[in-house]
Amino acid sequence: MRVVVLGAGFGGLELTTRLSEELGDDIDVVLIDQADGFVFGFSKLDVMFGRTVAAAVHHPYRDVVKPGVTFVQTTVRSIDPATRTVETDAGTFDADVLVVALGADLDPGATPGLVEGGNEFYTVAGAFAVRDVLENFGGGRVVVGVTSAPFKCPPAPSETALMMHDYLTTRGLRDTSEIALVMPLPVPIPPSPDASAALITAFAERGISWHPNQLVVALDPERKMVVFADGREMPYDLFLGIPVHRAPSVVVASGLCDDGWIPVNPLTLETRFPGVYAVGDVTSVGTPKAGVFAEGQAVVVADAIIATHRGHTNSSTYDGTGICYLEFGNDQVARVEVTFLSGAPPSGLLEGPSMAYAADKSQFGTSRIRRWFNRDWTNY
Repeated sequence: MRVVVLGAGFGGLELTTRLSEELGDDIDVVLIDQADGFVFGFSKLDVMFGRTVAAAVHHPYRDVVKPGVTFVQTTVRSIDPATRTVETDAGTFDADVLVVALGADLDPGATPGLVEGGNEFYTVAGAFAVRDVLENFGGGRVVVGVTSAPFKCPPAPSETALMMHDYLTTRGLRDTSEIALVMPLPVPIPPSPDASAALITAFAERGISWHPNQLVVALDPERKMVVFADGREMPYDLFLGIPVHRAPSVVVASGLCDDGWIPVNPLTLETRFPGVYAVGDVTSVGTPKAGVFAEGQAVVVADAIIATHRGHTNSSTYDGTGICYLEFGNDQVARVEVTFLSGAPPSGLLEGPSMAYAADKSQFGTSRIRRWFNRDWTNY
């Protein structure tokens, strides 16, 4: 059996690792990604705010050496889900089972003025570039704003505002600066009222202005104004933006998408094409676009592939549960566990914030690097 996995993020890495652990060389797994390495989402903020350097958080895919798994760095040019055929710059790959885990593409150019007058920090390159922007920032009006929904890692804008407070405080610039957080959501983390309440309290304590139910639609770089969907404006000196998210164009062209994303069975992650699955941000499964959910979905798909290979019946289904770690600043981290079950309202629990969960967050990252790349992450 040949399994072709498109995308080496949380979903692709967990899926291929699990298949290798269970089946080894009995299965032919091809993992394809156009990047040369993996970077955790939270690591982008660590680099951005000067906690670490880019080289320390980059995990080369050349280190993915597992029985039965071949990594290919190349660009996917077309996907035929009916025949499970993938055309890439490295050639054609035919699959018995195809798993699409290509995530969401980010398009800063879709928001007028963002490229010219702002800074996006959701791509790896964008976040790493903001490090230099912050080092040269002398204080003023900082706006953290969201330009589309849905967007990856819903807690990240809140974390950015809180970490910006600490950063400016450390540099002696907080008293001469303002921080505003603009989001299209009614609360920072809708599935968890406790987490949202804790964040709103933290904003108030730190003098961060909170603007819910507001979507940024444009920047006016000449006037230094953020423009909202309702026509209102907000002045800024430094804009940190979450850019428009959309499914990769190669996925849209494949015919897999409906309303912009890939619909899947919420329990099995199967698409409408036999032998084709999709996991993570590229889907409309109903969970937030965050790596930990892609990881959980990948486990379910791996179980299905393993059962098929062994001739067994598969009973594994996706439970919609995931955890994330939420930076409150000042070395305080909270743990949020949320559950999204089909047909039921989402629920979320908050633990912390505390320094103990900062250690848990570190263990979360190091354990996955050890599992996926078979090495210790000594620089975290």
